[in-house]
Amino acid sequence: MYAGGFYPYKTHEEYWAYWSRYIYVNRYADPPKSVYADLLEIVKNTDYFVITTNVDHCFQKAGFDKKRLFYTQGDYGLFQCSGPCRRETFENEDTIRRMVAEQADMRIPAELLPVCPYCGKPLAMNLRSDDRFVEDEGWHKAAERFKNFLRTRNGQQILFWELGVGYNTPGIIKYPFWQMTAKNANATYACINNGEAVCPWEIAARSICINEDIAAALRCLRTGAPAGES
Repeated sequence: MYAGGFYPYKTHEEYWAYWSRYIYVNRYADPPKSVYADLLEIVKNTDYFVITTNVDHCFQKAGFDKKRLFYTQGDYGLFQCSGPCRRETFENEDTIRRMVAEQADMRIPAELLPVCPYCGKPLAMNLRSDDRFVEDEGWHKAAERFKNFLRTRNGQQILFWELGVGYNTPGIIKYPFWQMTAKNANATYACINNGEAVCPWEIAARSICINEDIAAALRCLRTGAPAGES
């Protein structure tokens, strides 16, 4: 699905036929596995905060506290002006559902093409891909809550738990977690990542790296069952 998003569609109608399905599956349909529910069950009684580069809203759909979430890279559920003419985002669920329902021959009806209500330019998805990404009021409030969470727990016993972060954007979660662990003698770094569970040698003594599928690992943590059992 991700690769398909870079295809050079010839028309906006074709572009939105693809992306409406993409957004519907990833943002509005229920996730096929219990990964997020299992994670919530593990952390719900702890003092947690989630920073994520995922844009599928699955944390909130699973029941995580909205005020303990920071979506750094946007949200499939939001449009923004492609200009952008202002720092504002727009809910897209009704429009996306209509695009999915009314498309035919891999095209949506032209009247469903989303346009900015202020300047008339095409609307785009609120995803960080270049310097036109809109950080709206909600984004800035979440960023401030995350900064405050870290500031008020500086030097305390804390677990920096990384789940499935690759090397596409390591500077947002992976590298900062390594650095904060190194600076705080009371911190532990943990990573669950199938194929990329690593850490710097400087924090190896205070790190837990699990080379495993996240769904299987979380299921084991939640139930206490050995790997391969439910």
